[in-house]
Amino acid sequence: MGAIPVVDVAEFTAADQEKLLEACRAIGCFRVVNHGIPPPLQAEMKAAVRSLFDLPADVKRRNADAIPGSGYVAPTAKNPLYEAFGLYDASSPTDVDAFCSRLDLPPHLRETIKSYACKLHELVLNITSKITESIGVDSYSFSEWPCQFRLNKYNFTEETVGSTGVQIHTDNNFLTVLQEDDCVGGLEVMDSTGAFLPVDPVPGTLLVNLGDVTKVWSNGLLHNVKHRVQCKQAVTRISIALFLLAPRDDIVETPAALVDPKHPRLYRTFSYDEYRKLRLSSGLRAGEALSFMAA
Repeated sequence: MGAIPVVDVAEFTAADQEKLLEACRAIGCFRVVNHGIPPPLQAEMKAAVRSLFDLPADVKRRNADAIPGSGYVAPTAKNPLYEAFGLYDASSPTDVDAFCSRLDLPPHLRETIKSYACKLHELVLNITSKITESIGVDSYSFSEWPCQFRLNKYNFTEETVGSTGVQIHTDNNFLTVLQEDDCVGGLEVMDSTGAFLPVDPVPGTLLVNLGDVTKVWSNGLLHNVKHRVQCKQAVTRISIALFLLAPRDDIVETPAALVDPKHPRLYRTFSYDEYRKLRLSSGLRAGEALSFMAA
């Protein structure tokens, strides 16, 4: 499974806890196995996503304003290879229903998306509880934090092989759970030396990336991973991401349990929406914008 650490979130032995903590500190990326999402449901969700991208253009555009600035993203002259859907909040059955209704999805697709969203949210809460346990923060719940689906399609061509599909960036949220394309690679993550590690697909597993909010919330203890997507083959690449965003009240801050005289607060309390807009306006999308949030 390559250089990316693999954590069993069902057994979660002492060795798994050690691997999880080291992965969160050093690289900000790890795989999970025995995650509770059955292989048939993973396959059905991938097929459902392909069906969404096959919808007529006018139907897909109904999702354009589902998330301000981040709903349906059509290919553009600047980025002709990329297309995506956004769904906010995937942890809310009401929001999932609204997403499906907006696109007039048939019952079997609705059921697949709802079941997958429910299972994935359960997994996110499982993973975050293990992270907080590993760094000694007790009784902290992420159950009210919203989650955003991002369904991605890359239309790679012969002319784009060897080029960058998505530029180097960090995610601006807490963590991302990714179901990769089983057949097409291209994702690369930066290790502690600054080198990029290829993340080859491992069917049945899910990949977890930590984002900028994790670094702030953990008072710098945990690492926000830089990553990119490279075009490896002239094929269509599908990926399914769930982003655990930030607290529902929009306030990002380090818990008191992680601040003491030996570990002073590194970041001021700020609005997640403020930070998201700062990243967009500054063009600083690989974690550099966190310098503006220093305490």
